[in-house]
Amino acid sequence: MDTNYASIITIGDELLIGQVVDTNSAWMAQELNKIGIPIKHRVAVGDVWDDIWYALDEESKHAKIIFITGGLGPTSDDITKPLLCKYFNGKLKIDNDTLEHVKNIFLNVLKRPMIDLNVKQAEVPDTCTVLRNEKGTAPGMMFEKDGKIFISLPGVPHEMKWIMSNVVIPMLPSRVKTTNIEHRTLLTAGIGESFLAELIKDEEAALPPQIKLAYLPNSGMVRLRLTASGDDKKLLTEEINVHFEAFKQKVKDYLVIDEDLPIHSLIGRLLKDRGQTVSTAESCTGGYIAHLITSIPGASAYFKGSVVSYDNSVKTSVLDVSETTLATFGAVSEETVIQMAKRVREIMQTDYSIAVSGIMGPDGGTVEKPVGKVWIAIANKQEITTKSFDLRYNRERNIELTAINALNLLRIAICG
Repeated sequence: MDTNYASIITIGDELLIGQVVDTNSAWMAQELNKIGIPIKHRVAVGDVWDDIWYALDEESKHAKIIFITGGLGPTSDDITKPLLCKYFNGKLKIDNDTLEHVKNIFLNVLKRPMIDLNVKQAEVPDTCTVLRNEKGTAPGMMFEKDGKIFISLPGVPHEMKWIMSNVVIPMLPSRVKTTNIEHRTLLTAGIGESFLAELIKDEEAALPPQIKLAYLPNSGMVRLRLTASGDDKKLLTEEINVHFEAFKQKVKDYLVIDEDLPIHSLIGRLLKDRGQTVSTAESCTGGYIAHLITSIPGASAYFKGSVVSYDNSVKTSVLDVSETTLATFGAVSEETVIQMAKRVREIMQTDYSIAVSGIMGPDGGTVEKPVGKVWIAIANKQEITTKSFDLRYNRERNIELTAINALNLLRIAICG
C-alpha cells in the first residue's frame, strides 16, 4: 500500500439527502493534490454513530491520513467530537486557548452574551492536538493512531479552508511522504466524446503506465486531462509534456484552450489582453451569461452590462426589436437576436455583444419551434454572426448549454 494516500470522510445527513452539496471534499482533494498527496477515497456518511465509526476503521486501512469534516457543532445532533473522544480513548476537556477565542468572538464580533452551549465549542478530547480556527468557534483536531493521522475539521467551508490552508497544509510535507503529481488539460469543443476517443486512440494507446488519460465531458465540451505521478519530477515533467503535445496536435481543430480553465475565464483573458469589452442581451438565459462572465474577479475591466429582455415588451422598448420582426418571425428567431445584439452593443458601447433567445422548457415549444430551439448572435462593429441550436435536455441544462455555446461563439469571433 502507498502510505501517502489520504481519504476524506464528510459527515452530515444533509449531504446524503442532497440538501447540501459537498464542496468541502472537492476543494480539499484539489489542495492535497497540489502538494503531492493523492486521494484514495471520498466517503459521505450521515449523523449515525456506527456509520462514522465504521468509516474511520475502513479508511484507515487504505490511507495514511484520514480527513473528517462536519459534525463539530455544539448541538445534540453534532456527534463527531464525542465519537472521536471515544475512538481515540480520550476524555473531553476545555481547551483554554479555544475558550478565550470563543469568548472574544461573542464579545467583539457577535456582540452578544455566550451561553453554556457555546462553551462546549472549547471542549476537545485530551488525546488530540488542537488546530486553531481563526474564522469560527469550532477548532480542528488532529489524532494519531497505529501510525495513521486523523484530522477533524469543521464542516463550514470557509472555516475548513482557513484551517487547511494555514495550519494543516504547511505541516503535512514534514509528516507524510508526498509524490510528484503533474496534470495537463485540453478543452475541446465541437466534437463528441466517442468521436474524440476515436481521434486520439493511437496517442492514448502509447501512454506509459504512470500517465493516465481522463475524459471529462461537460456543458457541450470535453476536457482531456493527462495525469502523471512519480518520484523523479524532472523526468515526469519531460515525459508528460511530450505526450501532451502529441494529444494537442491531434485535437488542434477542436481545441479551445490548453489549460484547465473554464471558458468564461478564457473569454475574460482574451478581452482583457486586447483591451476590449462585451455586453449581453439575454432572453432565455435570464442573465446567466452575464453571471458567468462576472463570476471572474476583475470582470469590470471588460464587461459593461446586460439587458435581460425576458419579455417581448423589453425587447421592443429597450432593444428596439421591431414589432414587425416579432410578429413575422417570433422572439426565437435569427432576425430577433440580430436586432438584440446590434442594439445592446450600441447601448453599452462595447466591442462585442452576445444575444440569445430560445425555448428552455419544459413547455412553450411548438412544432415549428420545439423546446430547446435557440438562436445566438455575436456582434462587433463590422459584422453580426448567428447560429441556431436544437438542444434536447431539461430546462437547467438547456440554459447552461446555451450560455456555453454563446461564449464559445464569442471566443471564435475574438480569435478570428
